[in-house]
Amino acid sequence: MSRIGKLPVEIPAGVNVELKGSHVTVKGPNGMLERSFSPLVSIKKEENQIIVTRDSDEKNVRALHGTTRAVIQNMVIGINTGFMKTLEIVGVGYKAELNGKDLVIHVGFSHQCDVKAPEGIEFDVADKNRTITIKGANKEVVGQVAADIRKLRPPEPYKGKGIRYKGEHVRRKAGKTAAI
Repeated sequence: MSRIGKLPVEIPAGVNVELKGSHVTVKGPNGMLERSFSPLVSIKKEENQIIVTRDSDEKNVRALHGTTRAVIQNMVIGINTGFMKTLEIVGVGYKAELNGKDLVIHVGFSHQCDVKAPEGIEFDVADKNRTITIKGANKEVVGQVAADIRKLRPPEPYKGKGIRYKGEHVRRKAGKTAAI
């Protein structure tokens, strides 16, 4: 039995979960998320908990068991409190600005990089335009947007310039040494 899959998902106050077969809809203070899951795994709602069970011990069904429960847990957490990723911009002249809901990033190119805010995602720029905060209810979308922004200018190993996650350690290399 999956250790993650057998744990129940607690539904906090203010969050409403609806089940229609293997389709789950979660509504709450941060909006609404819905997703369809594999019919190989059964999802039941009992009181203020969601319980995910499986009928078979086949390898692919065992893999779906824990994954289904984890995704439902992330949906409930996202609707209740939301998810957040923070990026830091390092480099002389590198900065980010808000243009309405969208993000404009200057990271050493001859042009600016525009990032459109997907539905349900909010950007916030702080710390002298050096810190970008990405907030949203869907954990997958928040992580993907953060990865796409980081991909614009990943941190390079010699001077460490670029866009990195907050707290990310960039392994630095020594530059060339002068030959005598």
